[in-house]
Order: sequence, then structure tokens, then C-alpha cells
Amino acid sequence: MGTRLKVLSVFKALHRTRLAVFKDDNTALTAARLKINEEFQKNKNEASEENISKMINMGSSVETVLRKAVIQAEHVAEDRILLRPRESLLLENVPYSDTPRNKR
Repeated sequence: MGTRLKVLSVFKALHRTRLAVFKDDNTALTAARLKINEEFQKNKNEASEENISKMINMGSSVETVLRKAVIQAEHVAEDRILLRPRESLLLENVPYSDTPRNKR
């Protein structure tokens, strides 16, 4: 895949992830959109293949962190916070066991 296509792919992935991670939070959606666009605009004239490759890797890493580690939270009262995890973050809560379970 060409460098330009890789850059566009990372750009689109970041925006898709932004829409999923900050769903229903217009302030965060706007701030993330502005930051993503600003970073890509700032580096649009980069010519070094090595630097472009590093930035592509950084963008992919940021997208992964957003997708896997960010959870929405909302203050609902002075001492209460409502967490809204995405379906992809909810895992089966099975305690660790040295002995394998019998699967039926």
C-alpha cells in the first residue's frame, strides 16, 4: 500500500474511532475532530519517508489506545459518576484458574 493510502487509512480510522468512543458527547467529538485534523494539517508537507512511517505508527497506536482504553464517564451528581463502556470493552468476567474447565 502506498504511503498516501496508509496516511488516509489512519486518518479515517482515527475519525471512525472518535465517533464510537465519544458517542453522544458533542464537546469531545468536536475537540477530537479538531485535534486529529490539526495534527494531520501540521504534518501534511512532511517529505521524509522515515518520519511519515513513524507518524503512521503513532496514529495507529493512538487509535488503538482510544479504542481499547477510553471509557465515557458523566457526572450525574456531586459524588456520583456514570460510566458508559462500549460493548467491545465488556469482557466475560471469569476468574483465573490453573486447572482447565470442563467444556460440555
